[in-house]
Amino acid sequence: MSPTALTGGCYCGAIRYEAAGDPLTRVECQCRECQHIAGGASNLVMGMPKDGFTYTKGTPKQFARNDLDTPRIRDFCPTCGTHLLTHSPPRPHMVMVKVGTLDDPSIFNSPDVVIYTKDAHNWHHVPDNVPSFTDMPS
Repeated sequence: MSPTALTGGCYCGAIRYEAAGDPLTRVECQCRECQHIAGGASNLVMGMPKDGFTYTKGTPKQFARNDLDTPRIRDFCPTCGTHLLTHSPPRPHMVMVKVGTLDDPSIFNSPDVVIYTKDAHNWHHVPDNVPSFTDMPS
């Protein structure tokens, strides 16, 4: 394991991963798609270099909606259903690791940006002094 590698896995332990390299971004997403995945809350992800990411135990299932022009591909545990990460076609150089799956989620600290606030509910919180956008910034 590299000195800057993050480790994590699913709820049941069937899937484990290592994400080497420095985080490229820390994001809080409030879009409706993420609300589905997060059970209603916003979704916290860390963008990690794709070439430094590897599954070290188990094989995830993948899902992508077939009704979208550029669907995100979501990796999840086939046993317990934990959503592990997202592959975003516009960002092929990174994987978006779900913060809740990290062995040490405190490494997230705070988002760099909050996106899709247009979909936020009144109980969603945007941290002070963090840039926020109604959609995806360019």
